[in-house]
Amino acid sequence: MKQSQNQSLKFKTRLREIGRKKQGIYKNTIKIVKMNLEELGYTAELEGFRVDNDLSSFEVGRVVAEHRDRFHVMTESGILDCEVTGNLRFTAESREDLPAVGDWVSYMGYDDKGLIHAILPRQSVIKRKAVGRSSDVQVIASNIDYAIIVQAVDRDYNLNRIERYLVICNASDIKPIIVLNKVDMVDEDRRKEIATEVKNRVGEIPVVEVSNQLSGGLDQLSSLIKKGQTYCLLGSSGVGKSTITNELAKVDVMETGEISESVGKGSHTTTHRELILLSSGAIIIDNPGMREVGISDSEGGLETTFESISDLAQNCRYSDCTHTNESDCAVLNALDTEELDPDSYHNYQKLQREREHFEATTVEKRRKDKSFGKMIKSHQKLKNKNNR
Repeated sequence: MKQSQNQSLKFKTRLREIGRKKQGIYKNTIKIVKMNLEELGYTAELEGFRVDNDLSSFEVGRVVAEHRDRFHVMTESGILDCEVTGNLRFTAESREDLPAVGDWVSYMGYDDKGLIHAILPRQSVIKRKAVGRSSDVQVIASNIDYAIIVQAVDRDYNLNRIERYLVICNASDIKPIIVLNKVDMVDEDRRKEIATEVKNRVGEIPVVEVSNQLSGGLDQLSSLIKKGQTYCLLGSSGVGKSTITNELAKVDVMETGEISESVGKGSHTTTHRELILLSSGAIIIDNPGMREVGISDSEGGLETTFESISDLAQNCRYSDCTHTNESDCAVLNALDTEELDPDSYHNYQKLQREREHFEATTVEKRRKDKSFGKMIKSHQKLKNKNNR
């Protein structure tokens, strides 16, 4: 009993040390040292996979923060500072095969540290083409139910970018919520104009207008946040994601920056992805701002986002119609009759080209990797032959 108390005291002391070093949820971690995995979204399906794949000897936790090669994993006992096993790292074909914020993982704990042995199946994943690497993918977060797409209407508003985020969400069956933030920074006519434009382009997707200064719309947004669901905030730097997180949490769990008087931008404050458990029982993931949102393997995401174009395409004369210059193209005819929004059409074409380019470069990379693998095997065979 005494040894157990000493271990508990040691663990709580370590949590306090983490809290002093980090901004965010870890300031308040000591309040939630004990919790059920179900509160973090653990399901019977995940447990079934763990048992069926001989992982029962390991503990289970959810990745709540990522810092280069280390991961903070929330467990039933608290937060562990973990790294992956050498085998998991060696067998990973890309960064996509390593843990990401939101992942459920099997781990072996050692005092206040742990080793991650396996990643449990992802229900959903938000990912983008890695910046500067045409054939690599970056996982933003996994096991997400809803994506909260945030745009600041005073400087960041861009309909095409909203559609770009929607493609990423729809590719993984993640439900989107659009937040138009800082509506108090534009006049009433402009506010109404933006809201109308967005609703016309996105259809029945919830659109919430928010002003952090005036607390407008936050109650409406809070009403969309449900217990047991995981939400991921997406948006550029300085649009107010961390401030919205703090408002939803009813406490300052994320550091926020002041607005620059010279350029009217909020400073970039979130430097890493972080999962936060709200008092309501909902789970929210804040993200660093993304300057680039490249489309990767968005199978189905493009067609779902641009459903009107997909529906029109069913009436095209050619089954492989590109909707660019073909005769009897239903999409082009809709453009001519103003049935189809030209801005949406041009954005669709741009994203389609991005997807095709990504797919082509991925195929080329796989071909090169296969050729390289054959060369290594051939070299090894020759070496073995010479050694005999």
